[in-house]
Amino acid sequence: MTYEAARREDEPGSGTPSDAGDDGLRGTRPLWRQRDFGIFWTAQTLSVLGDSFALIALPLLVLEATGSVARMGLLTAVGGAASVVAAVFAGAVVDRVDRRRLLIACDLVRMGLYGVIPLVWLFSPQIWLLYAVLPLCEAVGMLFAVGYVTVVRGLVGTEQLTEANGRLNATAAAAGVLGPLCAGLVAAWSGPAAAVGVNAASFGVSAALLFFVRFRKRAPDEQPGKRTGLWQDLRTGIAFLYGHAVLRSLTVLLFVFSFLTLGIHDLVIYHLKHDLGQDDGTVGTVMAAGALGTIAGALLVARIRRRIGFGPTWTGSVAVCGLAFAGLGWARDVPVVAALCAAFLACAAVGGTCSMSLRQEVTPEHLLGRVTSAFWTLHYAAAPIGAAVLTWAAEEQGTTPVALAAGATCVLLAVSALFTPIRGQGRTVSR
Repeated sequence: MTYEAARREDEPGSGTPSDAGDDGLRGTRPLWRQRDFGIFWTAQTLSVLGDSFALIALPLLVLEATGSVARMGLLTAVGGAASVVAAVFAGAVVDRVDRRRLLIACDLVRMGLYGVIPLVWLFSPQIWLLYAVLPLCEAVGMLFAVGYVTVVRGLVGTEQLTEANGRLNATAAAAGVLGPLCAGLVAAWSGPAAAVGVNAASFGVSAALLFFVRFRKRAPDEQPGKRTGLWQDLRTGIAFLYGHAVLRSLTVLLFVFSFLTLGIHDLVIYHLKHDLGQDDGTVGTVMAAGALGTIAGALLVARIRRRIGFGPTWTGSVAVCGLAFAGLGWARDVPVVAALCAAFLACAAVGGTCSMSLRQEVTPEHLLGRVTSAFWTLHYAAAPIGAAVLTWAAEEQGTTPVALAAGATCVLLAVSALFTPIRGQGRTVSR
C-alpha cells in the first residue's frame, strides 16, 4: 500500500498531521536526526529495561519470602501463560483504539501495579500479590509490544523500517543485559522490593516520554472498518497471513524454528554446567557474549538486507543459526561455546528483524495489530513444548546429539525456504 503525506502539528503529542513531510522526507534524514523516533526509541528501551528488572526482582522476592524454587517457577509460569493468552486478543485491541494513548496507558498501568509491591512490602511480604500483579503486567506488556510494532512505520517511513527495528532490537538486547545486572545490584543494596520500585519508575518515565511523540495520523482508508468480535478479528489476521505468500511461508517455517530453538539458553547452560563443569560466573560470561551477538546482528541487519535482499538475508541467517546450534553440543572449550552462542543469537536477530520489518511493510495499517498478534500467536504456539522436549532429550541423550539434530533441522528449514516465495523476495517491498 502507499502512504499519503503525513503531516504533523507543532503541538507535542497531538498525534495529528503537520506539514512537516511524508515517508519520503523522513526517509532522507538519518534516524538520529528524527526527533519523534529518538524519543520513542528511548521510551521503548526504558520499557524493556523495566521488564528485565522484573525478571530478576520478582523471583528474588519470592525466594526471599519463601525459600522455594518451585514457587519461583510457578510465578514465571503464571506470567508466561497470561502473556500467551493476551497475545490472542492484543492485535484486535490495538487496531480498535488510539495507539499512542494505548502505549501510554500500558506504561502507566504497569507503573501503578508494580509500584504497589514495594509499598506493601514496607509492612509485610504478601506473596499472593505477586501472583496477582505479574499476570496483569505481562498481559499489559503484550498489548504494549503489539502496539509498538504497529507505530514504527508511521514514525520513520517504509524505507527505514529495517534500520529502525534493528536499532530498537539492539537497545532492547542491551537493556535485557543491563536490567538484570542493575536489578541484582539494587536488590543487594536495598532489597528486591526496592528493585521493583525502580522497575515501576522506569515505566513512568517511558509514559512521560511517549506523551511528546507525534505519531502519524491514520489516513481515512486506514481507519478500522465495521467492528467485529475479537475471535473474528483474530481470524482476520490469520487470513491475511495465509493470503500473503511470503508471510504464509515465514509463519510455517518460524513455527518449526521456534519449536526447535526456544530452549537453546537452557541447553547452553546445561552444557556448560553439566558437561563442562563450569561455574555460574562462566555461564554469565557466555550469556553476555550471546547478548553482544544479538546487538551486533540487530545493528547490521539493515545494511545486509539492503545489499542482498530479504530472501537471502533471512535464509542465510536461519542456516547459520542451524550450523551454530549444531556445533554447540560438540564444543568443549568455553570460548568456542561463547562464539557459537553469539553467532546463533546474532543471526536470530537478523532473521527476526527482517521478518518483522517485512510484516510491517506489507500489512495495511488498519490490520497491522491483528496480523502481528496472529503471527506471534502462531509463531510461538508450540515453542514452550519444544523447549521442554529439547531439555528433556538433552538430559536423557546428552547435549551433543540433541544440538546436532536441532541444528541440522534448522539448516533444512533454510534449504526448504529456497522452494518457497521467500527466495524471490528481494530488496524491494511488495505492496
